[in-house]
Amino acid sequence: SVIGTDEGGDKVEALLNEANMSTEGIMRSADRITSVKTRLMSGSTQLMRMDEEQTEMLQSELAKSFKSKVLHLIDAYKPDAIIFEDYDKGCLNADLIQTVIEKANNKNIPVAVDPKKRNFFNYKNASLFKPNMRELKDGLQLNALSSSTEDLAHAFKVLNEVMPVKQAFFTLSEDGVFITDGQNKTHHPAHKRNIADVSGAGDTVISVATCALACGLDASSLAYVANLAGGYVCQFPGVKAITLEELKVEFEKSIQ
Repeated sequence: SVIGTDEGGDKVEALLNEANMSTEGIMRSADRITSVKTRLMSGSTQLMRMDEEQTEMLQSELAKSFKSKVLHLIDAYKPDAIIFEDYDKGCLNADLIQTVIEKANNKNIPVAVDPKKRNFFNYKNASLFKPNMRELKDGLQLNALSSSTEDLAHAFKVLNEVMPVKQAFFTLSEDGVFITDGQNKTHHPAHKRNIADVSGAGDTVISVATCALACGLDASSLAYVANLAGGYVCQFPGVKAITLEELKVEFEKSIQ
């Protein structure tokens, strides 16, 4: 990502270092500000969120440098999978997206996508495309779309006519998840939970799904475990990261 040379950027780097995570993929620019979200809470209930951010596309030279950085990291680290976590903040453009997907496919690296509207149709040939229901309706202009298996299978057909992807994974909030490659399709219901905060649920789902994809799980199992993880983190206020041990416990409980 690209962050600013500001206090927010310092905090991002400090948090990554604290978690023993690499900052090699983080570029800093004096022409950008770091996105900062401020949540006003009452107990565990979010009343309001105020965002300070820039969402215009990266300027030409910065975009070129960012693309070079991404391609270098793919060559240097040979990742098991790549996630486009698109927050629509201006870092991703069609050229970068298609170059990375083409490179990844040539190296047999699975590519998962959590899309937003601006780049919705730029992810041709991605391995796993994961819009939520609102993004799916807006992107395909299917305002009457329901969570029925028939409707979702039709949505995949419409999507693939415009932008072919290997698999689509639709998250449906209280209606669970749906995954299909056009031939096989699976609809897993949501597990009953006491919901405290949905912040970060989508990030959890795409992260666990991508791990499953990299490990070679079949589509139904991938959707099942990612659905389980996404529901689990919604039980906690704020942004909750699920651990491997927590996921194991949830899986064992779910199959009893």
